[in-house]
Amino acid sequence: MNMKLNQKEKEENQMEPSKPFKMMRLILFLSMLFLLPATSYSAELGDLRISLIDGDVQIKTIDTGDWVPASINEPLMDGDILWVPDDGRAAVQFRDGSYVRLDENTSLEVLTLERNSYQFYLTEGRAYVNFKAARGSFLQMDTPVSSVRVYDPSIFRVDVGRDDLTRIHVIRGRVDAESDAGKMTVNYGNTLTLGRNRYAEINPLGQPDAWDRWNAERDRRLESRASARYLPDELQPYSPDFDEHGKWVYVREYGNVWTPTVVVSAGWAPYRVGRWVWMRGDYVWVSYEPWGWAPYHYGRWAFAATIGWFWVPPVRGAVYWGPGFVGWVYTPTYVSWVPLAPREIYYGHGYYGPHSVNITRVNVTNINVTNVVYKNVHVHNSVTVVHHDTFVHGKQRDVQVRENPFLKEKVHVGRPDIKPERATRMPAVRDIPERKRPPEKIREIQVKETREKRPLVKQRTDSVLTPGKPPRQMEAKGNEVKPYVQRNEPVKKTMPPERTGTPKEYKPAERTTGKPAETRPTGRETEKAREVKPADRGPARTSPERTPDVKPAPPTSRPQDVRPPERAPQEKQKEYGPAEKSQGKGQEQGPGGRDIEKPQEQRPQGREMERPQNGRTLGQRMNTPREVKSDEKKVDSSENSGRTRGQAGRIL
Repeated sequence: MNMKLNQKEKEENQMEPSKPFKMMRLILFLSMLFLLPATSYSAELGDLRISLIDGDVQIKTIDTGDWVPASINEPLMDGDILWVPDDGRAAVQFRDGSYVRLDENTSLEVLTLERNSYQFYLTEGRAYVNFKAARGSFLQMDTPVSSVRVYDPSIFRVDVGRDDLTRIHVIRGRVDAESDAGKMTVNYGNTLTLGRNRYAEINPLGQPDAWDRWNAERDRRLESRASARYLPDELQPYSPDFDEHGKWVYVREYGNVWTPTVVVSAGWAPYRVGRWVWMRGDYVWVSYEPWGWAPYHYGRWAFAATIGWFWVPPVRGAVYWGPGFVGWVYTPTYVSWVPLAPREIYYGHGYYGPHSVNITRVNVTNINVTNVVYKNVHVHNSVTVVHHDTFVHGKQRDVQVRENPFLKEKVHVGRPDIKPERATRMPAVRDIPERKRPPEKIREIQVKETREKRPLVKQRTDSVLTPGKPPRQMEAKGNEVKPYVQRNEPVKKTMPPERTGTPKEYKPAERTTGKPAETRPTGRETEKAREVKPADRGPARTSPERTPDVKPAPPTSRPQDVRPPERAPQEKQKEYGPAEKSQGKGQEQGPGGRDIEKPQEQRPQGREMERPQNGRTLGQRMNTPREVKSDEKKVDSSENSGRTRGQAGRIL
């Protein structure tokens, strides 16, 4: 009996080490189960947003199932379709600061969104793409007859006509274009035209049109990154929003914080101008304010009497997108919310960083919120209250609430348990004129069918149009590819040898021989004659002070006229001054079109002849306008411009 017990104990001891191992495997499995859905969910909703709305832009989403008005700061997800009608424009911003801008009569489908990978389909219209290619990201833009893939920072246009003829204009960088004619790398400065039946033609890039100039101006303004010093790396692409609509101040408790300088009313509070929209299983805040993306989906809000409301950015390493960091209280009559202060717990359906609880992984009944009192509840006008019907249908309806709901009712854990309806899925509730509706061709688009025909292909050597087979080399008409390809080669292969040899022959001739007639290159004859011509006028040519400098050589070959290329403009200025003053002419435009002060005609002739000796001073004064900038900062509009709506509800 004892032997059997000892044998049983040995077997149990041998099995014992496997228990911790099984427990570790179980913990690892559960952690992966918890983290993976939240990671993919947050990345999907935070990757793209509509950053500009101009006109009656419309969108069709999986949630709406029909075409509805689009809104600025609306998140975009795979399966969404945008339509920009006549007299309209729109812009889509990526998380890394890239942009896709759409002109009027343009349809864009969002086919696939993966981490650092984006796939779109341009059915018709014009799209301007400024792709940053940050952190090895990849972009694929498909059309009915082609597929464009981008791996490097590039700026390009894709135009699709109603006959599906596609033109790819590469303004900067390079793209890989593929059609039934094959595949080709299109370098900057080229326009590739693709059509059906293997039609391919390449030509030099034409002159910029109004669409190009409008986009170039947008790109220039968006380069402003003054707020980047205060933001974590992930939020720096949104710096222009902070630069144009607010200012940074220092608060001892939080450090550098941002406060908006443009508000719609004295009773303004965060999360008030906009509405909650049902998207992919959650209520997401869509702000109608042009800057209302990053401050409402990252960080928290606080209030100070000397500043007002201010936004506290998230700390570095803890940047998580969220649907809207608020606390909720709702009843059958009304719905209310208040912005959360830093370090307050957010209860959401997913993991949204530190100080958040994923209520889909815990038992909600075990969360004790009886003693939860949010800090901002005590701020005047901080709580927004709307009628239940207003929350669901978007139509304004008055609600009577005498007391602060957060001081009277129990705080609700997570979003309100309100069943969404069709209007709840609409980012903006308004009517669209029938003539602005998408044409029948666009209305019948099924994104799922388009995705099946055009898979996302990241591998550069693989084909998009013929999966599983390597693409053949495209043979396009025209002879404009080679010059632009050579411009991308090393500089030593394209730089003419005369550009380095000419200065070496030119300078020693001036310093050693003093005979410009023998050392001057042939190509300079006409240019030097043009420099001497102004000096032949007036008494300056016969001045006694200039006589010793004139050698037996002809006047056009005087040594003082021979200068290295970089100093030639200064000698022109030195001769123009005394020559024109000796004539007593009040000309105001000097050489090169630069403005010069009017010479004083009453000065003695001797002082006028001494002016060439101070040529540097005169040259500096003549070059002063070169430092004056043009009206580069006159434009004060924002890339993130949009329509502002009224307040969402009653203020308490």
